[in-house]
Amino acid sequence: MAMPHDSPSAVELVEAVREWLQRDVMPGSRSVSKFHGRVAANVLAIVEREIEQGPAQAVRHRQRLDQLGVSSDHELAAAIRAGDLDERLDEVRSAVWDSVRDKLLVANPGYLDRVEE
Repeated sequence: MAMPHDSPSAVELVEAVREWLQRDVMPGSRSVSKFHGRVAANVLAIVEREIEQGPAQAVRHRQRLDQLGVSSDHELAAAIRAGDLDERLDEVRSAVWDSVRDKLLVANPGYLDRVEE
């Protein structure tokens, strides 16, 4: 798909700032600044992953909700609380797990490795 923006992309810009923080700023910083640099680098890594994976994840999430016959996470939660999906419990568990997995792939993919062990 042709993108409307020239290089560098948003992902490339975020990656460049994150790498600069990790390579040039954090090593020479005091402990508090180093900690803040690490936090900033982690935030940028999350943004990179969300930019890269978010659109495909949104499509998959929409498909999961559609298969369950709900229009939103809020509606899904209400249907679960009301017992409306009790007969489809395996399908609900699978959909919820897939959504959680997608969120972890963006927020902290290393944690996902520990959860799946």
